[in-house]
Amino acid sequence: MTDTDDEKGTADRSPVSLLTRPLQPYTEIFRIPGAWSFSAAAVIGRMPMAMFGLGTVLLISAATGTYGMAGAVSALGSLGYAFTSPRMARLVDSYGQRRVLLPGLTVFVVATAALIAAVELRLATWTFFVAGTIAGAAMPSLGTMVRARWSVLLAGSPRLHAAFSFESVADELCFVIGPAAVTLLATEFFPASGIGLAALLCVAGSLWFAAQRGTEPIIVRPQAPPATPRQARVRRGRPAPGLAVLAPVYLLLGAMFVSVDLSTVAFAQHFGHKPLAGFILGTYAFGSATGGLWYGSRQWRAPVEKRFALTLTLTVAGVATFWAQPNLITLTCGIYLCGLTIAPTLIAGFSLLEAQAEPARRTEAMSWLSSGITAGVAAGASLVGFIIDAHGPRAGYAFAAACGVISAAICLTGLRRLRLPAPAPAPAPAPAPAPAPAPAPGAGAGAGPVPVPGLDG
Repeated sequence: MTDTDDEKGTADRSPVSLLTRPLQPYTEIFRIPGAWSFSAAAVIGRMPMAMFGLGTVLLISAATGTYGMAGAVSALGSLGYAFTSPRMARLVDSYGQRRVLLPGLTVFVVATAALIAAVELRLATWTFFVAGTIAGAAMPSLGTMVRARWSVLLAGSPRLHAAFSFESVADELCFVIGPAAVTLLATEFFPASGIGLAALLCVAGSLWFAAQRGTEPIIVRPQAPPATPRQARVRRGRPAPGLAVLAPVYLLLGAMFVSVDLSTVAFAQHFGHKPLAGFILGTYAFGSATGGLWYGSRQWRAPVEKRFALTLTLTVAGVATFWAQPNLITLTCGIYLCGLTIAPTLIAGFSLLEAQAEPARRTEAMSWLSSGITAGVAAGASLVGFIIDAHGPRAGYAFAAACGVISAAICLTGLRRLRLPAPAPAPAPAPAPAPAPAPAPGAGAGAGPVPVPGLDG
């Protein structure tokens, strides 16, 4: 080994190199022109997904004194988002991100302003439900749009895995910062400030994201129009075969996540330390972000569907221990360790669907996963609340574990649908043409003499 090689090997083993090596895949993807801008804009623009529901509850409960109606308005907004998000994503695939994002953003801002005005002016209760449902349904889904951009920019590259990992970590960052910010503003300043900040961030991030025209995916048209009504029905069906498995799995995961959140609040209150619930749930999200960064920094040999099944099973196994935790300290340690596998599970799910989806329906396919989690959160919150009221937080944790077990069972049962199709084999090279036989001596007009080795001199 030369001196240069010695220096290079020493540098590779230096503490700085060992610390920065896991971040190398992320630095590589952000060297792509425009990547940093659209990713940062999407982080800002999707902060409301972690702020809007809680901000709605704090706004309405402060004005009416009841959490029941506030929770109902927030749940209808979540269901509206779950219903419209895949349909808006289909429009995005057909007409482009900017042309769909800006009108939807306008409706969201107007509906949010109407909700704040209706609550502050003490209008009829039905106006809360109408404005809240419309605002939730029109909220831009930047998470799927930014993943669609990465899918186009890194098509066929192993670095797409790192990009999806970063976006999942960004989601966790939103859920760490968003609820804390909206609670502080709504309780320490005035009730409408939390939801107002959510709307402001959505406007700023969405306008910045829409301005990044250079990285916007081009519209992919189907190769040929459907020739028969049956083909048209098939084309309007699921955009990926794995969606039949992943959609219910993600719905149950949403129910599991919200059950853990609400049960943790009740568990901390049971021990007389309710303010610590936010710290414990922040530890949950921090564990997920840690696991996501590590997972995205590595290249895996195992098939992605097996990785998805494994990380999902580990997540459920961790949640299944929460009901037996004796105190908040052990719960915090357990919840961090369980969080390590959450982001890898979500990353693998998005990667599966991205690889299976038709190019013309990629955004729509990934939006179904976000919608599934949102619908699961809305349904799970309504069910686990009654369970906690009747039987306590440990029963709430048991309900979360039951949702997780069912989701893992669905995944393992439908694992065949999640397998990626084998790449088409490369066409075999055409055989070389056989050489033409040499003409016989004197054959043909004008034939010359045939050279004979060793005789021609």
